[in-house]
Amino acid sequence: MRAVVQRVKKARVVIDGSPVSEISQGLLILVGVGSNDTQSDADYLAEKIAELRIFRDPEGKMNLSVKDIKGQLLAVSQFTLYGDCRRGRRPSFTDSAHPDKAQPLYEYFVKKLEQAAGTEVKTGVFAADMDVELINDGPVTIMMDSGKLF
Repeated sequence: MRAVVQRVKKARVVIDGSPVSEISQGLLILVGVGSNDTQSDADYLAEKIAELRIFRDPEGKMNLSVKDIKGQLLAVSQFTLYGDCRRGRRPSFTDSAHPDKAQPLYEYFVKKLEQAAGTEVKTGVFAADMDVELINDGPVTIMMDSGKLF
């Protein structure tokens, strides 16, 4: 499983001009499910993200987690995180899980993240054409992979 985690001042998902989900200070998490991913991959990322210390403490150091600051969470499914651009100019998505597998694993990830963070996780709409708006705080953007590739 892959995630792009962005520290945000606010973020929202809009579909056909209508807001679907919105958060204030917290994390926007773009989540991709790979074809070989399992619940243990989701467990790993959920725990890691909930405890990720990327918010400023009183001394200005990145030392606090989203739990520590009582921030909000927005998780958006994004299969393109598994786009492979090594050959040619058109990305290949063969490593991305089929929607029949990806959707339940994404939903499982959201539930595990809620448990790990102790707060509601707002979401986009799986497989929808979404506009994702955000104000990146910092900017701080972290890439994560359950296979620990980066």
